Amino acid sequence: MSVRQAPAFFMKEKGKQMKKGEILEGVVKDVRFPNKGILEIEGAPVIVKNAVPGQKIRFSVTKARSGRGEGRLLEVLEKAPGEIEPACPHFQDCGGCTYQNLPYEQQLAMKRMEVERLLREVCPELNFEGIKGSPREKEYRNKMEFSFGDAYKDGPLALGMHKRGSFYDIVTVDQCQIVDEDFRKILTTVLDFAAKTGFPYYHKLRHTGFWRHLLVRKGLKTGEVLVAVVTSSQVQVNMMELAEHLKALDLEGSLVGVLHIINDSLADVVQCDESRILLGRDFLYEELLGLRFKISPFSFFQTNSFGAEVLYETARAYVGETKDKVIYDLYSGTGTIAQILAPVAKKVVGVEIVEEAVEAAKVNAGLNQLDNCDFHAGDVLKVIDELSEVPDLIVLDPPRDGINPKALEKIIRFGVERMVYISCKPTSLARDLVTLQSSGYQVEKCCCIDLFPSTYHVETVVLLSHKKPDGHINVKVEFGEGEGKVPLDNIAKRAESYKPKERVTYKMIKEYIEAKYGFKVHTAYIAEVKRDLGLPMYDAPNAVEELKQPRKHPTVEKVEAIKDALKHFEVI
Repeated sequence: MSVRQAPAFFMKEKGKQMKKGEILEGVVKDVRFPNKGILEIEGAPVIVKNAVPGQKIRFSVTKARSGRGEGRLLEVLEKAPGEIEPACPHFQDCGGCTYQNLPYEQQLAMKRMEVERLLREVCPELNFEGIKGSPREKEYRNKMEFSFGDAYKDGPLALGMHKRGSFYDIVTVDQCQIVDEDFRKILTTVLDFAAKTGFPYYHKLRHTGFWRHLLVRKGLKTGEVLVAVVTSSQVQVNMMELAEHLKALDLEGSLVGVLHIINDSLADVVQCDESRILLGRDFLYEELLGLRFKISPFSFFQTNSFGAEVLYETARAYVGETKDKVIYDLYSGTGTIAQILAPVAKKVVGVEIVEEAVEAAKVNAGLNQLDNCDFHAGDVLKVIDELSEVPDLIVLDPPRDGINPKALEKIIRFGVERMVYISCKPTSLARDLVTLQSSGYQVEKCCCIDLFPSTYHVETVVLLSHKKPDGHINVKVEFGEGEGKVPLDNIAKRAESYKPKERVTYKMIKEYIEAKYGFKVHTAYIAEVKRDLGLPMYDAPNAVEELKQPRKHPTVEKVEAIKDALKHFEVI
């Protein structure tokens, strides 16, 4: 197959364009999130993943369009300035890490540049506070999911990570550098045992075979280790023998449980149809910022315990003053953030769609003796309509794809003064920031936290607040006795006349309307009616400023019901 230098990529004099499958060479000029190396060919961009600026590479064209193209990295012909020899012997083959060939400070600088540039495209006046590194650069992960397979078609049994760019081939990562020696010993022991049985791995296309996955979790603070071996039910193996082999290992940590998980799903996912405890228990404990968490095999928990403390300390600092405040923790997972904020808040309300995670959050709140956490299972889009408490501020920690647009619209309607958005995917964050900024919020500050050294992944924390007024009207008022002055006694009497006899909450108004009229009203509707009546907002639900995007307004029937409730509670 022919090899051409990159400048010949577009042959303008003949109007010729590259072809799919063609082999080209060029120098990477830039990198964009996520891990997209950019080669400029006569002004036209070509994207090649897994390449870093300064490398001269050979790549195969995978997509060819007018004015741009994409390619697959084949070989690094010349290293980039500052590039180092990777510490991990699996780096060239394994698809897990991307940046082990760069010094850690250079990794951080590249991640910072990628995220800052991405966010400045939607927020030009961004107050970007840089990036915070992981306390550990190596052996930082507390969880790994290894896959069974073969290194090549019909090759020997392998256990590890998918080969770079491959859906099928597996690289046995028995010297992986992002986990500690306990993980490596467990992987080797399980692979040796599986190979001796003679039973094959589960083939994802033929849907036959036995060995599927190995899940290992370790509390990096507690030292507790939990092992789960995932298989199909197609054959019978004495798994207790494997448990005894694992028990005999000389581990730095303490093995607290070995599980055999049956998974007969056709999909190539780690899930549980049946769980059998072979040894010990089916959970471990980990600690973060003085709190204790019970973690099951499938619980969501940040995979870098030490980095997670940096992340949550940053989020807590961004949240600011929380005394006597109600906080919404949306997409709360197992309630980690909620419980970190709970000791300094009036109440924290968590919403999470995964029921198992919600149950774990409740258990963990009990472990930490926190009685002001309330967790709800369900989709944020639906659940927030049913919540009675009014949030004073909101913490958002959505999945990688960001927030459902309809859910984001409802979140905005609460009109809280501050939001903290934690994102694991900057592109999704940038999209959501466009909506938030167009709806009355501004980005006060943001920063990155690196929880995933040697990879392109990065966490971002953003503090949002309401926009400041565009202008001010200065009114001179003189208080006291005499012509043109406002008596102070009159002000006090007038304020007292507007003050309700008791603190009126959203919950009270909603319960009154439902009991009397038989229907429910949204908290945003109550705030809208109060605002339209010109009422002070300190005695009831928060004000919601005028949204620039259209949304539904309360019906006449609901407006009258809200007014009736306000009269009932002597607000008007």
